[in-house]
Amino acid sequence: MADKKMIKIKYYRSIIGAPKKHKIMVKTLGFRKLNQVIEREDTPAVRGVVNKIPHLIKIIE
Repeated sequence: MADKKMIKIKYYRSIIGAPKKHKIMVKTLGFRKLNQVIEREDTPAVRGVVNKIPHLIKIIE
């Protein structure tokens, strides 16, 4: 079975004061705390969410 490509995402800015849609997107990715790093499968859906909120999260290489 082929290895699935993964991306690491860091939640580095607070969602306080952000629009409700942005807050939902952060929670959907699975973030619970600030400065948390998670690893998700690199799919178009995940990339789309990341591209919607680049001011709150960043991709770690």
